[in-house]
Amino acid sequence: MELFHGPAATLWILPIFALAIAIEAILYKRAKGKAYPWRESGLSLVIAIGHSVAGAVNHAVIITLLGGLAWNYRFATVPMDQWWAWPLLFILEEFAYFWYHRCAHRIRFMWSTHSVHHSPEELTLASAYRLAWTPVLSATWLFFLPLVLLGFHPVAVFGLLAASLIYQFWLHSTLIPRLGPLEWIFNTPSAHRVHHASNDEYIDKNFGGILILFDRLFGTYKAENPAVTLRYGLACPITTNNPLKIVYGDFIAMFRDVWSAKSWSDRWSMMFKPPGWIPEPVKLN
Repeated sequence: MELFHGPAATLWILPIFALAIAIEAILYKRAKGKAYPWRESGLSLVIAIGHSVAGAVNHAVIITLLGGLAWNYRFATVPMDQWWAWPLLFILEEFAYFWYHRCAHRIRFMWSTHSVHHSPEELTLASAYRLAWTPVLSATWLFFLPLVLLGFHPVAVFGLLAASLIYQFWLHSTLIPRLGPLEWIFNTPSAHRVHHASNDEYIDKNFGGILILFDRLFGTYKAENPAVTLRYGLACPITTNNPLKIVYGDFIAMFRDVWSAKSWSDRWSMMFKPPGWIPEPVKLN
């Protein structure tokens, strides 16, 4: 999840987020019998501030590449005042978001950015805005570029993406139960808890934005099992509260592995194969 950008959006959405977190904190203690993880939430806020600053660079890149170059070379122009244009864009956005999110877990270079969002070991609403300081390198924009080239205006594309990301805020909750038939169609807190879990059977599941339909279609859907205790955070937990290490730790580890690799083939694989990939050992005759 890459947080939307724009001062106007931030001004009206932040008070709503703050109120939701305050309510969650009250209910959290009642439901779980323990204090709300304020330290972890505070760390998420510090990281979110850095993300907001870095987002200005990301915003500039998007305006240049999508608002300028891509839009100028579009294949057609979709009339957004037609009734079918917004539903079509919504489905295409969900499709693009699914593949972006799936690739962000399966390509190490992209995971080095996205892993920041998965680093909290307590899942709360504050986890929603723990986001990387390298948003340009997340390559999110690459997955939405085809929509602009097809003729959807960049404002519509990224406005709808912002709405999707705002929707995803409430998914970062352990207090909301399964929602019955809605689980078949929509991404819900239950489905997203599975996505954030580091249990072996839950890794790389439930990549949807608002909808969960593409996960069902492409075989990445996994329902939450109430008998399984979910573990949150990274498979290899980060044992630090230093935001710089949380934000840049995976990048440093990746470049260290790339530097020490024995061949260019291994170097490329270190960056573009899934996290955890290592070269096969050399067999001696």
